[in-house]
Amino acid sequence: MEYRIEQLARAGGVAVDTIRFYQGKGLLSAPRRQGRYTLYDHDHLIRLTRIRELQQRGFTLTVIRRFLNGELEPSDESLVAAVTRPQSNDTLTLEDLSRSSGVAAPILRELQRGGLLVPIDPSAKHPRFPAGDLTALSAGLKLVEAGIPLGELLELARSHALSAETTARQAVELFDRHVRERMQAAGGPASGVEPELLELFTGLLDAAGVLVRHHFERTLVRAAREHIERSEA
Repeated sequence: MEYRIEQLARAGGVAVDTIRFYQGKGLLSAPRRQGRYTLYDHDHLIRLTRIRELQQRGFTLTVIRRFLNGELEPSDESLVAAVTRPQSNDTLTLEDLSRSSGVAAPILRELQRGGLLVPIDPSAKHPRFPAGDLTALSAGLKLVEAGIPLGELLELARSHALSAETTARQAVELFDRHVRERMQAAGGPASGVEPELLELFTGLLDAAGVLVRHHFERTLVRAAREHIERSEA
């Protein structure tokens, strides 16, 4: 069965412009031409349905393309959803963050440009931030109120962010290579590994948070002690 673009749009429950947009993004292949008309087949409808299904789960177009191209397994869906969507439905605009935290919007934009304040979807026209960012901003304000200059605090935060980024990427690579790939290879495509993989990732995420906080606090205290000893000397 073949469809003209208007028929495909009705069958897929989308607008004609949406189909053209998906084609432009490489999510739908080009239709067959017949004279003045373009004709789509049933594979286009199946793919269109899959795109809508993945979009309803909150995935970005980049992630959807990877699923469609087979670069991500169906068993990855819950895991990908967990790391690409906010942990809570509570999200705030940058202006909301400014009003609630008392931090001026230009400072928040500077934090965003420096990679210290990261929106949920950086490609969104009107980016939103997890409500939990308010807690981090509150902690930063306490340091400023204690007398630490804002510029020096931002420089410290950038230095820490770069170090944390490197460590986090290495941790993700380890999980991907030694846990995800191993479980999927052992279980096969229809093994029901999806919930187990998500549960394991969530547990490891909590464990990593405890480990990093514990290590940083111990290192901070040791650095303070050594600073005192050098000062006395």
